[in-house]
Amino acid sequence: MRIVFAGLATSHPYADARTLARHAELVVWERDPERLRRFAEEFPQARVVDSLARALDSGPDGVVLTVPNPQVPEALGEVLKTGVACFVNKPAAATREQLARLDRLPIHERVMSASVLRFAPAFAGVRVDPGDVLSVRATVRHDVGLWATGYNAWQDTPAEGGGTMVTMGVHGVELLVALLGPEVRLVGAARATRHYDTLRSEDTGVLALQWGSGITGVVEIVGVSDGESYGVTVHRRGGSEHIVIEGGDDPVLGLGYAGTIEAFLRMVGGAPSPVPWRQTRAILDVLVSARETA
Repeated sequence: MRIVFAGLATSHPYADARTLARHAELVVWERDPERLRRFAEEFPQARVVDSLARALDSGPDGVVLTVPNPQVPEALGEVLKTGVACFVNKPAAATREQLARLDRLPIHERVMSASVLRFAPAFAGVRVDPGDVLSVRATVRHDVGLWATGYNAWQDTPAEGGGTMVTMGVHGVELLVALLGPEVRLVGAARATRHYDTLRSEDTGVLALQWGSGITGVVEIVGVSDGESYGVTVHRRGGSEHIVIEGGDDPVLGLGYAGTIEAFLRMVGGAPSPVPWRQTRAILDVLVSARETA
């Protein structure tokens, strides 16, 4: 089996490769020499190529795509021509223009883009009866202080990577849409910078959502935090259910990286994505709307 890593723009593909290296031959392409050096040092068996075209000409069985958001539509368009399974590291779009470009692509059933938290063991088996739900809340605690130093500035730039509202907010919106489905819209959003004054975007935010059924939801984004954790609360008449997702002793397992790659490998074997693109499109629309509103 051969897997192409098309881009190393965030930390996620390094975690993905630690799992995939046990199953497949790796081919990697990345424009940034420092990121490529880090990858090659950790995975010396990986074949390095100098263009996306050469990576895709290597005969991959699947592609993990991780390029800066403005480059996703063009790169994904090239991957789609191969017909192989593709995992697009989140979020696939951060602006309305990027989302419109994605909408013009012939995205097939073996393309997946999702927060890894959907596949975290603490959450993956959770199911709810929407008829019993009054409201829901997702809380994202993930420090964004690294961006305040200028690291990966494109992620912190609202017009490129969407900033904290999009890049961290996707985790909360993903979890709630996984529970309640894609018939959701944004009804309000707010943002603030409470600590990291050098950010281009924000370090805290809140999104208010509503599903077609009438259920309301809130996503809290806390980007100033000593620890990383994620939570979902489901409110019912008889009480509230709390789900907590943490890395624990094995973050690759606890945060859902391993489960995501297991799903991707099933796609490589011919299965459709377990995350319908309709859900991903709804999540992206909420996040883009929040960015525009806030």
